[in-house]
Amino acid sequence: MKWFPFKRENVVTNPAIVPPAREAYTALSPRQAMGLEAVYRALSILETAAKQLTIDAWRGKELIDPPPSLVRRPNIGSTQSRFIVETVASLAQRGNAYWLITRAPHGQVLTLDVLPPLEVTPKQDPQTKIIDYTYGGQIYSSREICHLKLLTIAGQAEGLGPIQAARQNLAGAIALAKYASGLVDGGGIPSGILTSEQQITQAQAKETRDEWNATQGIGKGIAVLGKGTKFQVLSLKPEEIQFLQTQNFNVTQVARLFGIPARLMLAPLEGTSTTYANAQQEDLQMVKWTLMAYLREIESALSDILPHGTTARFNLDALLRTDTLTRYQAHQIGINAGFLTIDEVRAIEGLQPLTHEESEIINA
Repeated sequence: MKWFPFKRENVVTNPAIVPPAREAYTALSPRQAMGLEAVYRALSILETAAKQLTIDAWRGKELIDPPPSLVRRPNIGSTQSRFIVETVASLAQRGNAYWLITRAPHGQVLTLDVLPPLEVTPKQDPQTKIIDYTYGGQIYSSREICHLKLLTIAGQAEGLGPIQAARQNLAGAIALAKYASGLVDGGGIPSGILTSEQQITQAQAKETRDEWNATQGIGKGIAVLGKGTKFQVLSLKPEEIQFLQTQNFNVTQVARLFGIPARLMLAPLEGTSTTYANAQQEDLQMVKWTLMAYLREIESALSDILPHGTTARFNLDALLRTDTLTRYQAHQIGINAGFLTIDEVRAIEGLQPLTHEESEIINA
């Protein structure tokens, strides 16, 4: 029996579906990495969390209300929320964020502009260890540009972000996605094979194949085969074509890389069950061990810019707020134990203090 006209090596040599060499992704950019839906999802989760936060100003243990204008609106032309999100995005995508500091003639900070991290180049003097920054063709000192780093490497002027740290793994995932797409688009696996029980030449094989392809397109009707010739449909399961198991593994890798629970990445988790209690615990762990890496860097940098004695601190209530029943039970415990008053609880819930008449009715 002779098989024709398919050659397995076509799958390997077809440039439309061969995974690109990893060397092509040595300098993997955030835009390339976001071609993976898992990376886009991870970055989206971080930015969504950042959008829910506000920054307060403290002097010692005293909350400053209202906070200084630089805290309320670090950038004159934008909102506090947008400033936070742009900084977190820069750190997540590049591992570095840069603020251009604009000062009044007497030295007061007027506004902070979040610069595109790709357009800023830090350079450290090997002798003095002083770092200057090049941006827009000009050189700025560390007093004019504030540099934030996600992961600090000793002796390196620049920080390291998750995309840069795992660029080879991400490049492999991108290559796999392209390879799977090439297969689906008809890159190298035929829809079927013709076999013959007779010995045939290469020319006869080509003629039979061409005749089959010409007569058996969509809507061509019934096929008629010669003596000893058979047609066998060749197909792959969807999970085989898309390499679903490998792609699911890539999603969990990206979740681990960015420090985000796989549940939030909408990744299938076999053999596990999610309950309200452990979901809350996962969210808390993400705030403590992932998000705080970004927020603490922002708090520290902003506190250094604010007047001496003033500290910037994120208000995490929006992320740590529990469900209504659990929250009210915690309030009741605080009131019964004597370390919370009703008015303090109402302030936590965003309500006005009780009037004198309302207090008398409750205490009656």
